[in-house]
Amino acid sequence: MKINLVAWAHDFARERFAETARLPEPALAVDATVGNGHDALFLAELVGARGRVAGFDVQAPAIAATRERLSAHGLSERVELHLRGHETMAETLGAAWRGRTRAVFFNLGYLPKSDRGTATRPETTLPALDAAWSLLAPGGFISLTVYTRHAGGFEESARVAEWLEKTRSRAEVLALGAHNPVEPWWAGVTKPFER
Repeated sequence: MKINLVAWAHDFARERFAETARLPEPALAVDATVGNGHDALFLAELVGARGRVAGFDVQAPAIAATRERLSAHGLSERVELHLRGHETMAETLGAAWRGRTRAVFFNLGYLPKSDRGTATRPETTLPALDAAWSLLAPGGFISLTVYTRHAGGFEESARVAEWLEKTRSRAEVLALGAHNPVEPWWAGVTKPFER
């Protein structure tokens, strides 16, 4: 049985986001790899009218496609787009987002219908995961969809799995399909509420 990872990630996000409703407004979220803008749009809807989303991508066509998608849905004002690598998110967003971000979405791989040579790499993804963790509020989460069919994809998948294993001691980690490195897989990482 094949699982729709995007639907799974969005369902997970809705559930976790509801659990963070007690956190102070505005709701903040990050799309670490905007691609064609599907998750940026989803997050813009999820954060509501007072919320903010920051989106990152190293490819100008991805930023343009995301901007167009958001505009078509009247949600451009909720999202700030950065033509920068995801590993720069913490320094780009600064102290105002640190410890206050409710969600960070990653889709690792390459931009669909584009050059597969431009893809995420462990050298930037692992620092980006650490940056995402530093931004998370208690109860906040990382949604991580890992595609492996690009140059370096298997290595990136293995390194992300190692990062998740190390993170288990300080977070709740849920992974689907990570046992099969050839197929895409998903993981959700939730920072616990402080006691």
